Amino acid sequence: MLWRVATVSPLEGYRLQVTFLDGTQGIVDMSKLVLSETAGVFAVLKNPVLFNQVGLEYGAVTWPGEIDLAPDAMYAEIKKNGEWVLS
Repeated sequence: MLWRVATVSPLEGYRLQVTFLDGTQGIVDMSKLVLSETAGVFAVLKNPVLFNQVGLEYGAVTWPGEIDLAPDAMYAEIKKNGEWVLS
């Protein structure tokens, strides 16, 4: 599956650098989502220590507490725009 994430690195400003198995690379900008009043389960990621604990599980971007991002939607947006902005 092309949309599986191979590497993920946290960046400043609640952003992530991701690389997919096919070599596609891009940025995931989570700043609007994490800082919004309607962040839901993502509100805990406002803590930079927790945000920086980002990892991979079965090709998906994850954090402790069973928080994850949909890799297929991420891939589609990054392939199209080079960036996925979550809000």
